[in-house]
Amino acid sequence: MPNFIVMDLFTPPKDWNTILQPIIDTYKGRKHPLEYSNLYELMLAVLLSAQDSDAHINKIMPHFIENYPNLEAISTSNLNSLENIISPVMNSKNKASWLYDIAKTLQKKENIPLKLNDLIQLKGIGRKSANVILKEMNQPAEGIIVDLHVIRVAPRIGLTDESRDGIKIEKQLMTLLPKEIWNEIGMALSFLGREICRPTNPKCPICSLQNDCNYLKNA
Repeated sequence: MPNFIVMDLFTPPKDWNTILQPIIDTYKGRKHPLEYSNLYELMLAVLLSAQDSDAHINKIMPHFIENYPNLEAISTSNLNSLENIISPVMNSKNKASWLYDIAKTLQKKENIPLKLNDLIQLKGIGRKSANVILKEMNQPAEGIIVDLHVIRVAPRIGLTDESRDGIKIEKQLMTLLPKEIWNEIGMALSFLGREICRPTNPKCPICSLQNDCNYLKNA
């Protein structure tokens, strides 16, 4: 006997723009957990934080900046010295190579691009990193920040399909949500995941999305 997909023709689609507004209001304008004082430091921190924790990178950055205060200092150094100073960082060998390549390519901080397609041409800078840079530098959104927290939270609440692919999640979010909230929603979901929608023992009773969350409904 053939299987038929039963479609719910009577339940209107969720108005996610309205549903998500409370977390946008809560986290709007909050600075990214990575610590930086300029675009150069932000780019470095974002690159180094891949597969590592923001807190760990924040501890390492002051010593790194002391030794490499600008791109010129990196480009005139050597790979061994660069790798040695970031050795505590995950995937340090590759990251040292990427930093060296970026420094040689850009030469000075004034040449750091602020367009997504230009940023992702730099080694070690993917869409997530580029979106973080654009948001923190108050540039128009060209995508949505999707980090490990968003990858967990978005499917959990029913906003996207289940996936470990950040780009797939981002594409679904960009299709579903109006561009006016792209700059804020990524980090809002990320902060929600860090503080409330934890991997284990999520704090559902205090979550502003509890009335529309699939996870809580199916618990």
